[in-house]
Amino acid sequence: MDAQLAFAGPDAIIILSLYAVAMVAIGYFSGRGKSLGKSVSEYYLAGRNLGLITLFFTLYATQYSGNTVVGYAPQAYREGFSWLQSIPFFTLIIGIYLLFAPRLYVVGKQRRFVTPTDWISTRFGSTGVTVLAVVLMLWGLANYMLEQLVAIGHAISGLTAGFVPYHWAVIAFIIVMLAYEWLGGMRAVALTDMVQGIILMIGIIVMMVGALLLAGGSITDLTASIAANEPEKIGVPDTLTSINWLSMLVIVGFGAAMYPHAIQRVYSSQSERVLKRSLARMAWMPFITSGFVFVVGIICIDLYPGLDVSASEELVGMLANDIAALNPVFYWMMVILFGAIVGAIVSTADSVLLSFSSMISHDIFGKYIKPDASDALKVKVGKAAGIVMVAILLWIAWNPPGTLYQIFVLKFEILVQVAPAFVVGLYWKRLAAKPVFWGMLAGAGLAAALTLTGNSTVLGVHGGTYGLVLNFAICIIGSLMFPPSEKVQERNAKLVELQPQQRPVVSP
Repeated sequence: MDAQLAFAGPDAIIILSLYAVAMVAIGYFSGRGKSLGKSVSEYYLAGRNLGLITLFFTLYATQYSGNTVVGYAPQAYREGFSWLQSIPFFTLIIGIYLLFAPRLYVVGKQRRFVTPTDWISTRFGSTGVTVLAVVLMLWGLANYMLEQLVAIGHAISGLTAGFVPYHWAVIAFIIVMLAYEWLGGMRAVALTDMVQGIILMIGIIVMMVGALLLAGGSITDLTASIAANEPEKIGVPDTLTSINWLSMLVIVGFGAAMYPHAIQRVYSSQSERVLKRSLARMAWMPFITSGFVFVVGIICIDLYPGLDVSASEELVGMLANDIAALNPVFYWMMVILFGAIVGAIVSTADSVLLSFSSMISHDIFGKYIKPDASDALKVKVGKAAGIVMVAILLWIAWNPPGTLYQIFVLKFEILVQVAPAFVVGLYWKRLAAKPVFWGMLAGAGLAAALTLTGNSTVLGVHGGTYGLVLNFAICIIGSLMFPPSEKVQERNAKLVELQPQQRPVVSP
């Protein structure tokens, strides 16, 4: 995001400074009096006590990053109405959550799970499956973290009109992020997510209102103008585009639901009822987040006709400049919105960092290197691992290896391959460890091979989707041909058996 904002500069620096101070203060007060350094459950899962509002907004901030605004509006501008797919694929993520999250919550609470791979090691009892799942998830997290670091640098540089250089912007907010995360753990991350989510939501609504005012306020006239000047952006998508839609729905729906930091929020819920109510409310958010961003992109087709791909990437900055010029209220709302975009990117990065640290300390160090390690030592190792991860990714981010979109795609292509272990494993007692291992390995290998050889889509279908289909096939056919023993199947059935008082609440 390199959108230069002529209206910002010094005022943006003030907003960002206030934001940084507020986040560190939240970290301090949320961690004060808590045994964060002595309990992995307290540090990584907020004591498994996130209430409805906090859980809802931390899920919201996890699903919607700042890139939802600065990346999706230009995409809608370039593709036109076919980018309507950005709304249902966010909705489908919630549907996938509901397939497994309530049941996983119950099992996780009974077994005191801390990381996503606690489920995998408990369910399959295989070191190979657990280690492969850890590797795939860490790959997804590192990839996602790199994306956020690059985005933070560009966002702050653009917001301050270049006054704060890209590299210094990344370093400054990494320090802020580490400070409040170390002070407050998951509780600080969730509270900062709540603040950032509220501001981002309000800012998106204000941006759409400002765009409508600039366009004259008539959607009918707007669509008529697009139909007359750029009819290809309003027409029915062709077959290849429609196939690509379906592929994107699959890979994003399953992939985003497999984010380790999102699964840890499932564990962090105060109760199953709170989790289900939060997810029920999340089902409406695509319409007032990605939906409004989609409308903004469509409006800009009429406001700024003829932009090429490179110029359209600056679309949100161009629009914000024009909205800010309307009056002082819109001016400050745009400054705050872009500060919230930075905050949303940081909120995603802090969640990723916390989850990465927990998997290194709990899954690798705590299970395979020093099984008798205390919780205090695990937390320290996790913090150290986070510093090492950030240092490596910071070195890469200094000279980003590709576009944010390429990084985004490759992340999902690999991460989505752990889905069968959760979605099928929670319901089918015959799912066996070896087919799961070979399914994950084959799916990830096929997805990586297609993507890295320049064939990210074949006949409109993403490499990760082909990999996921192959993965599911190996898991199911392999388990039918070589099922686990009857004793193991009985254990699997008991593992996910819900007691009467633990059955899912029907009403949200």
